[in-house]
Amino acid sequence: METIIIATKNKGKVKEFAHMFSKKGIQVKSLLDFEKDIEIEETGITFQENAAIKAEAISSLINKVVIADDSGLVVDALEGRPGVYSARYAGEEKNDQANLEKVLEELKGVPYEQRTARFVCALAVAIPNQKTEIVEGKCEGMITEEPKGEKGFGYDPIFYVPLKEKTMAEMDGEEKNTLSHRAQALHELEKEWDRLLKQK
Repeated sequence: METIIIATKNKGKVKEFAHMFSKKGIQVKSLLDFEKDIEIEETGITFQENAAIKAEAISSLINKVVIADDSGLVVDALEGRPGVYSARYAGEEKNDQANLEKVLEELKGVPYEQRTARFVCALAVAIPNQKTEIVEGKCEGMITEEPKGEKGFGYDPIFYVPLKEKTMAEMDGEEKNTLSHRAQALHELEKEWDRLLKQK
């Protein structure tokens, strides 16, 4: 296998995958490399389902190995919300600020010890004529009462990592990338990669 497709238009994500696969001599391409605009509706109710839907649909279109991810924030006191709706929690238009403000509003009055949460990333690997495989990464933390930090994006300013004693938005890119949910999922994928290929 010389090329795999990452089901994203996010250049940052592509870079993370390219870093891992370059060590294996595999070229990484993304949806940015296709003239045709590929949009897949994610109708699953879990991160795993959405990742699999995306990976399988694109793999069947182009008959290549495709890796897709779905990720988001899971807050225990909100019964798992925002979950798969993380990107559009405050409405159809993606708005990071509105999303995190909605989470803070819903957690008003909830004591610190009950504000446990995690970022979850599911990676689905769709290989033509083979069962789709899914690996997962998680990063445990707490939801703050107010945003802190200027770095990162999404819910990073309200996601406090006790291990580091700071929010994700207070970490530089390198520090965040060592413990993020996507970094953990990529680590799992790297461990499983040779086994997946043997099934071909």
